[in-house]
Amino acid sequence: MHIADGVLSTSVAAGTSAVTAATLAYSVKGMTEEEMPKTSLMAGVFFAVSLISIPVGPSTIHPLFAGLLGVILGRRAPLAIFVGLLLQAVLFQHGGLTTLGANTLMLAVPALLSYRVYHALTGRPVFFRGALVGGLSVAITVFLLVILLILTDMAFTEGTFSVINILILSHLPLMAIEAVVTGSALQLIYKARPEILGEIRDKKEAVAKGSRT
Repeated sequence: MHIADGVLSTSVAAGTSAVTAATLAYSVKGMTEEEMPKTSLMAGVFFAVSLISIPVGPSTIHPLFAGLLGVILGRRAPLAIFVGLLLQAVLFQHGGLTTLGANTLMLAVPALLSYRVYHALTGRPVFFRGALVGGLSVAITVFLLVILLILTDMAFTEGTFSVINILILSHLPLMAIEAVVTGSALQLIYKARPEILGEIRDKKEAVAKGSRT
C-alpha cells in the first residue's frame, strides 16, 4: 500500500509509526548474519514488484505479496517491507515519509500472520496453504487500510462510491491473483528448496528424488 503524505491524520500517522517501530525492533532482534542475504533479496524483490501501481483514491493498487514474504522470511518480513517502502518513498515518491509507518504496518501484520497460518496448516498441500495466505494477506491489508481511513475521517465512508468501497472492490481481483501466484511460487520453492520454507519433504519423496539424481 502507498498512502500518500497528508492523507492520514497526525494522530493516526504518529500512532502507526510507533507501532511500526516496535514491530521493527521485534523483527531485527536476534537476526543472524546468515539471514541477511535472504532478507535483502526479498526486500529487493518487494521493492521492484510493488513499484507497479495504479492510483485509486488516496492509495494505490499494486502487487503486495505480503503473504509470500511472510512465509519465506517469518519475523524478518517487516524489516524487508520497511526497507522496500522507504526506498520507494525516497527515490520514487511512492507513498510518503509521514505515512511510512502506516504503509509498513499494513503489510507487516498480514506478513507475520501469514507465517503463522501457513505453518499451522502443516500437512495440507503447499499450494492450498500458499493460496490461502496469499489471498488472506490482501484482505487483511485492505481491512487495516479501511480502519486507518475511518480513524482519520468518516468522510471516506460516505456515498455508494465512497473511497473505501472503491478500494475494497478494486482489490478483489488482486486477492485472487495473489492467491494463485503465492500458492504456485511456494509450491515451486517447496519442490526445489523446501528448507527455505522451514520444511522437509516426506521420506518417500526425498528418496525418490535422490535416486533420480
